[in-house]
Amino acid sequence: MADSNITKQALAAALCALMAEQPFEKINVAHICERCGMNRKSFYYHFRDKYDLVNWIFDTEFIALLKDERLGGNYDEHWSFVEKACRYFYEHHEFYRKALQIEGQNAFGDHFREYIRPLLAERVSCMLEPDEMDAFSMGFFTDILICAVERWLMTKDCMPPEVFVEKLRRLIEQGAVFIYNEISGPDR
Repeated sequence: MADSNITKQALAAALCALMAEQPFEKINVAHICERCGMNRKSFYYHFRDKYDLVNWIFDTEFIALLKDERLGGNYDEHWSFVEKACRYFYEHHEFYRKALQIEGQNAFGDHFREYIRPLLAERVSCMLEPDEMDAFSMGFFTDILICAVERWLMTKDCMPPEVFVEKLRRLIEQGAVFIYNEISGPDR
């Protein structure tokens, strides 16, 4: 098991280094193997293709980052979670900016959204009343957050995570206050 992880980590490091130098679509398995001194057989023993390796990098690093996160908590703890996640993405900005540009059947963006959506849904659920927490409402709020994070990551010189999360939080809170005031205004 330890050898397996060492091999996977070496392949991951090779892919990350290559992605810093060239577009993902120009990288092939032979390049990855050459970079870390392994053969293609070793690569295919662990991964189906280079897309699978990109997903593995995200899965293992993101899981390691969030393994001790509490899913419950108060409002501020939910925002701390978002900031922690954004700090990770910022530290690996170039990799994720390029990974999110991957298009096609095995696009990383699909995997990213599939993985992030339940984590955000857990945090978004604290904003909604239990009887209002249907699939549409949950999808609406999680899609807003995912879209904002993707747009932020796709920016070449993205703002620091603390600034991004503060702007995101302020916009959401100001929007909520505006809507509340409109709904409960004197004409109602």
